[in-house]
Order: sequence, then structure tokens, then C-alpha cells
Amino acid sequence: MPASRSESNEIAITRIYDAPVAAVWDAWTDPEQVAQWWGPRGFTLTTHAKDLRPGGHWDYTMHGPDGRDYPNVTRYHQVEPLRKLVYDHGGSADTPPLFRVTVLFFELEGGTRTRMEMTMSLPTAAAAREARIFIKAAGGNATWDRLAEYLEKARSGGERFVIHRSFDAPLTTVFQMWTDPDHLPRWLPPPGFSMRILRGDIRTGSSILLVMTGPNDARLHARFDYEEIRDPERIVYVQRFCDEHERVSRHPMPPTFPETLRATVSFAAEGPEQTRVTVVLEPVGAVTPAELETFVQARAGMTLGWSASFDALEELLPAAVR
Repeated sequence: MPASRSESNEIAITRIYDAPVAAVWDAWTDPEQVAQWWGPRGFTLTTHAKDLRPGGHWDYTMHGPDGRDYPNVTRYHQVEPLRKLVYDHGGSADTPPLFRVTVLFFELEGGTRTRMEMTMSLPTAAAAREARIFIKAAGGNATWDRLAEYLEKARSGGERFVIHRSFDAPLTTVFQMWTDPDHLPRWLPPPGFSMRILRGDIRTGSSILLVMTGPNDARLHARFDYEEIRDPERIVYVQRFCDEHERVSRHPMPPTFPETLRATVSFAAEGPEQTRVTVVLEPVGAVTPAELETFVQARAGMTLGWSASFDALEELLPAAVR
């Protein structure tokens, strides 16, 4: 990790949302809305009291999927509607807060999109390092992915899966790991599987047929049809499970998973040596209510799968940078 990040006592998060600032602000500040997305996947939330003003507080409990409760308190220092929130997270009358959070909201593209810039300031660089490890292990970064999914559903009624990851590597290097057929099979398959590209190439208008081999020689074939490759900013492809003859088939577990997904992968530089990747998956075509519900219920598992792939990519990037 670059020294500038490892020695900082701050954790910075930037996200772009396909929604106006007012919609993003309301999702943050309305207790009924925030309950739809706050926290890691699988968590729910109960607000006990919320007073959104300088000197006010938000008392709430997060309920884990294992039944454990996590009391939380937020104390607000600055509240500038549609622009800025500054608050302390954690702590009580007897204990100091864990960290201070500053959230800024910026209007983009004539008001149709929003950039959220969030900074968590901790007492020391060591505390920030420990917090990064804890947040990653607890799946806390999925909170901002869940916000993107919530905003999309509120806007269009559609369901998406969203996941982000920031990598300590230049934009061009990370993009190449997605578009070089020699690199992609080394990190994309889920744990316990290997992957081979059987035919095709990765370019706009082309497709690849791949096979993933897992335990007990289990084999999964899939086809990726590339609709757009914009170097080094964006990749759009449609993915389907199929057999070895490229006849469309179903996901073996569960069979009601949507037949076709469109993946949109966006790449953004966060500095000379850091890149943020955003993956958005959405069902396309004629999708039944049962398939849509299966897709929604599968998002926690998809987070685990993509996180494992990102971990594998993270391990390969230092050598690729050299």
C-alpha cells in the first residue's frame, strides 16, 4: 500500500450515484429510507431517535444476520441540507467517539447524478489501518453498494447488484487485467475453480466462451458478449450460462436465477496509483418475478464471490505493476 494511504489517519470513500442530490440526501437523512440500505448485506436497522441538526443525535441499532444487536449513536456537528454532513460516530456519555465523518454531496451532469465524498477521520494512522481491515472483513463497504441499489430501485423500479473495490494500481494496469485474455482467467473464477477461455477475444462486438472447472471436475460454461469496451474507462458485456456447444442453459444453483445478466464495469482513477472499479449487474430480457426474487436474494452470495475475485486480482496487481 502506498505510504500516502498507509500513513494517513483518514479513510476516504468516493461514489457516483445515478440520482439527484436531493434523492441521495433524503436516502441518508430519512429514517425510513436509510433503513433500506444502511449497513453490510444481511443487516437490518431500527432507529430509536433522530434529531438532524447541529448538536442533535441519531440513536439506532443494527441487527446482524446472526441475531446479534449493535447499538450505535451519531452526534451531528454540521448539517447543511443537500451539501454537507459532519458527525461523530460511536461513543457515549462515558466514552469518546470512534471517528469523525464528513460527507459532501456534489451535483453532476445537470443534476441527474451525485458524487458523494466521505471521509472518516480516526485518531491515528494505526487506528485507520485497523479500521480498514475491520470494515473489509465485516463487509461494511457493501453499505455504499446497497445505497446504489436502493436509489436505482427508487428511480426505475429495477433491481441491480453493485459492488466497488479500490486497488493500489494505475488505471491502465487494472483495465488491462479485465481485457487481456491471459490475465482474466487468473483472478475472475470463484474460489476452488479454475478458468479457461475456449474461444473468442475481448473487444467490442466480440465474445468469449469460457469454462470453469471446480471440485469433483464440475464444469460450468459461460459466454460473454462484449457490447462496449472503452479503454480505460468502461466495459459492458452480457453473460449467460451455456453448454459446451454454446446453447443457453441455466445456473445450476439455483435454476431460477435469471438467464441473462448485463455487466457494466467502470474504472476511475483515485490518484496516480489507485483505481476504483465499479461492477453493476442487472437482469435483462424477459425476467419472471421468481427470477427477480432469486436475483435479489443472491446478492449477498454475489458479494462474497466478487470479493474473492477482487482479492485474487489484488494479489496479482503488484507483479503486473512491476
